[in-house]
Amino acid sequence: MRSAAVGVGIGVGATVVVIGAAYLQAAGSDPVLNMALSVSVPAKYQKLVEEAGNTCPEVTPNLLASLLTQESGFNPKAQSPVGARGIAQFMPSTWESSGIDGNGDGKRDVWDPEDAIPSSAKYLCGIAKDVKDVPGNKQDNILAAYNAGTGAVIKYGGVPPYKETQNYVRTISALAGQPAKGGKPGTVVTAHQGAAVVNAAQEALGIEYSWGGGTPSGPSTGSCCSPKGRSGADIRGFDCSGLTLYAYAKVGITLPRTAAAQYAASEPIDPDKMRVGDLVFYGSSASSIHHVGIYVGGGYMINAPRPGTKVRFDPLDTMPDMFGVARPTHGSSKEI
Repeated sequence: MRSAAVGVGIGVGATVVVIGAAYLQAAGSDPVLNMALSVSVPAKYQKLVEEAGNTCPEVTPNLLASLLTQESGFNPKAQSPVGARGIAQFMPSTWESSGIDGNGDGKRDVWDPEDAIPSSAKYLCGIAKDVKDVPGNKQDNILAAYNAGTGAVIKYGGVPPYKETQNYVRTISALAGQPAKGGKPGTVVTAHQGAAVVNAAQEALGIEYSWGGGTPSGPSTGSCCSPKGRSGADIRGFDCSGLTLYAYAKVGITLPRTAAAQYAASEPIDPDKMRVGDLVFYGSSASSIHHVGIYVGGGYMINAPRPGTKVRFDPLDTMPDMFGVARPTHGSSKEI
């Protein structure tokens, strides 16, 4: 989010900055009450999400599930580059003001999901009260306030004219409204699938880079040799396209093995309309693409950078030759 006063910074989990909260209502301006949980949640957190998701009328289980999916991928140990912490990615100052002892053990622990999940619900309820008199769509205003701060929403009488925040609101609505399922041949990946792809890629954080490494099942030993002569034959891990191959396989989508072929099997996307899970490609042309990463929001991607590194988050401008953004399609047979 934009400031510590809002609550979360660069999400180290399924998102970085751009995405965070989720579904409040299907359409219109009135909140949905007691919506059933339909977003995928790890079994050990389902009860927490369902209970906290009814803290106030404006907060639903789906809202919390989507927030936690986007902020951390349900990783209670997540920590962002700017200091956001835990499963709900609270900034320390916001945790100090909004964190609660959800499990009654006498401690307010940002790393404990039993505290952080109900705290995130409480925080969203507070935002809803702060912007309740702002004109316009209530869902959009609450999401915008979560991202940019209530002051910005009040100042501009609705969603502020920040590109990041406008993308944030758009993407969250799309994510929450899409079921996680496979698509028909030729259809592009849904926003919900894109979030699941990022969650899968996060499982690989810290795994060694291996030239030629990575299969749909996970890390593997690679081959010889990279353009600079580095071999992956003795390293179990991922190269850049091996990571994307694995992450997309997790949502039932088969990608080609190389970065250039993955671009050919995807639909080019205007960078202004990119969303979580889209692939970011680097090279001077479609046929010379040499690197691919998975967009996680806020100008960041998760990727396997190069030999000698590990899977990690990097800014999109970490390489000077970004070629384009593309969204994989189901059953594509496009060629370069």
